[in-house]
Amino acid sequence: MALKIRLARAGAKKRPFYRIVIAEATSPRDGLFIEKVGTYNPMLPRDSGTRVVLEIERIKYWLSVGARPTDRVERFLAQAELVPTPAAKSNLVKGVPKKKAKSVLRPTKRLKKPRGEAG
Repeated sequence: MALKIRLARAGAKKRPFYRIVIAEATSPRDGLFIEKVGTYNPMLPRDSGTRVVLEIERIKYWLSVGARPTDRVERFLAQAELVPTPAAKSNLVKGVPKKKAKSVLRPTKRLKKPRGEAG
């Protein structure tokens, strides 16, 4: 039974609110969970004290049992100094044109005619 510490969405349309929960890795995002260990409200300013609320003792317990945090939750836990800061992920390869696009989008030289000449 692989456990994850992840976000479960709540809140209304365009007004997100997340619960930080312990769940099995195979359960759906908003489905069955074992325990609620915190909340995350992205609508609040970054410097707000209630933007991320964590139950530190319970999270320490679940980490000791073997629960693995998702990327976003791992960043929250690193801010609370519960886990080491994760390495910054680079997504530079994603925006590079693929082989087919490179062949289609080859730079072509355009010949410019001087303004004074008719032609």
